[in-house]
Formats: sequence, C-alpha cells, structure tokens
Amino acid sequence: MLNLAKGANLLVMFLLELGVLVAAGVWGFTTGPNWPMRLLLGLGAPVAFAVVWAVFGAGGGANAAIPATGLGRVALEVVWFGGGAVALVAAGRPGAGALLAAVYVVNAALRLLWNQ
Repeated sequence: MLNLAKGANLLVMFLLELGVLVAAGVWGFTTGPNWPMRLLLGLGAPVAFAVVWAVFGAGGGANAAIPATGLGRVALEVVWFGGGAVALVAAGRPGAGALLAAVYVVNAALRLLWNQ
C-alpha cells in the first residue's frame, strides 16, 4: 500500500510540473497590452520555465543537464513551483495559485518523508 502511495505522490509531482507550465502560459496570455505581446508571453513563459526545469530539475535531478542537489534543489523547487503559483495569482486566479502552492507543499513533505 505504501508503494502505491509513493507512486501516486510521484504522479502528483509530475502533474504539478505540468501545472506550472500551464500557469506560466495562463499568465502570459492574460498579460500584456496587445495580442502579439500576449502571444509572445503566453508561449515564451512556459518555454522559459521548461528550459530551467530541464537544465536543473528534470527527473529529480537525475535527468537534468546540471542537476541541482541539496539546498540548491530546494531553492529551485521553491522558486519554480512558487513562480507557477505567483503566475496564477498575477493572472487573476488566486484560488488556483493557492491550490498549486498547497499541493506542492504536501507533495514536497511526502517526498522528503519517503526519500523520493
């Protein structure tokens, strides 16, 4: 049963990662004075987030080009997932931002507890 819960927690982590990319896109498409700027931000922000995650955080660091470990990993996750939550708040969706942050905190605590 514990293995099932651990697997579910890793699935939640993956869904959170996707949620951050969606949040960045939502922010981009709702920000900016005109359609070309919204398009640029709506497509560019998720790409920027994805590049940072691919370089430093992918696969828990195992698949990253420059894996962040220890406190660097903690800082990366807080900034990355916090950035997703802030993007949702800035896009006028504070409830969704709070939910993203809360689910991340629970997920991170369980990953720490279970050595994931």
